[in-house]
Amino acid sequence: MITPQAIRQAIRAAPLEVDSIGGEVPKPGTLFIPDAHRKALARDAVLVIGARGVGKSFWTAALSDDALHRQIGTAVPELENTIIRVGYSAALNTQAYPDRETFKQLLKQGHEPFDIWRAVVLRWLAGLIGQTVPETSWTETVSWVEANPEQYAQIVEAANARLASNGQFGLIIFDALDRTSNDWETMNSIVRDLLRNALWLRDLPRVQAKIFLRPDQMWRTYTSFVDASKLLATSVELIWSPSDLHSMMWQRLINAPGEHGECLRAFVGQHLPKMALFESEKVKKNLISESWLLPNSFAVQRELFQALAGDWMGTDARRGVPYVWSVSHLADGLGWTSPRSFLAAIYRAAEDSAQRYPNYPYALHYESLRRGVQKASQIRVDQVAEDDDWVPKVMTPLKGRNVPCEFSVIVDAWQQAFPDGPGQITSTHVPPQHGESWEGIRSDLERLGILVTRKDKRVDMPDLYRVGFGLGRRGGVAPRIG
Repeated sequence: MITPQAIRQAIRAAPLEVDSIGGEVPKPGTLFIPDAHRKALARDAVLVIGARGVGKSFWTAALSDDALHRQIGTAVPELENTIIRVGYSAALNTQAYPDRETFKQLLKQGHEPFDIWRAVVLRWLAGLIGQTVPETSWTETVSWVEANPEQYAQIVEAANARLASNGQFGLIIFDALDRTSNDWETMNSIVRDLLRNALWLRDLPRVQAKIFLRPDQMWRTYTSFVDASKLLATSVELIWSPSDLHSMMWQRLINAPGEHGECLRAFVGQHLPKMALFESEKVKKNLISESWLLPNSFAVQRELFQALAGDWMGTDARRGVPYVWSVSHLADGLGWTSPRSFLAAIYRAAEDSAQRYPNYPYALHYESLRRGVQKASQIRVDQVAEDDDWVPKVMTPLKGRNVPCEFSVIVDAWQQAFPDGPGQITSTHVPPQHGESWEGIRSDLERLGILVTRKDKRVDMPDLYRVGFGLGRRGGVAPRIG
């Protein structure tokens, strides 16, 4: 029997987790490719720009997995005959690329980032044609690249020719570049020289690079070398529309394991309109992914989520519609909602509904959706602390205050906490890029999507961060306690 209790249990059994440290490989049946992402996965999209949590590391991991690579190839056919290599990521692979400490050592030895990246490409392409190059250490490989420019070019040319003769292409992917250094100037140099390498590879018909960057990395580096505009013309943003997020969620729900998947598929069949129900009856097994599929339709999604969570975020329509509210309250200051945040909120809402509202007629209670936002916010705050550990330090003095507010209120709180100025703000990773002034700190927080300046010049904060950092808003989702 399809009861709210059974649906909650099924949601909690579905694969809704998304790895927060990068490198998650999707489970069977969970892979969903939004239209915007198909463009980003295409070979000619050299620059792929995306905020935290939108899928940069996810796609890096998926493309480097043979089975998932084949599955993605059904949606992006040009990838079917493409050999893929990861040239840098959060996952350690010291044979394929140097880690942060090795990078630091190579730079200290006087090697340029441009040659380090050339060495990464060399190891890959030499392997494709069975050519032996020095690989005992990265110092040895980079030194060889510097000393043998003609032989390097010959190896690259031979690899390109081999791929052409086999009817294949080569794609090398770079991700998590903020982990290459804990110094802004050094990191900027590393990223800039990688972009220069990608530009050089564009002249090869069969070998391309794909570079995943955060927006702030792109802003700092893309204009700082000759012909950078040629790369900018290839850039694609990784974005998730509300419809994409709901489609992705249902893709995971109806592919829950065992009886839980059966329950959720039965729920879908029970509530879809007749036309959509006809489509759902024709749902077929995808022979590659062995997954169940649903029509990607706004009307279908809204109908289903209304059946899941009701019509309103309260006792009347004044507080919003759950289908819209569940996404809009998870957007960052740049307007982007990540799948990681959305899935975390839905999972927590199901868990909370089971605990607090067992007899509620819908699977998801509207108050549980609010607590889902609280949970997602805390997860996002923890992720920020991993990448930019200075952010929690500047947000702690603001805890308990309400937004929107005048920027002077925020500055007063910061000056009390850091009487010697922003120079007191330390970091074990990379410090604020513009940490010379409070206005610079504000600018950095806005570029991260944490703060927003409203038209009336007051400073605001999206719920995604506000709740986790413990700030209030009149009539908004309550901040977490503790």
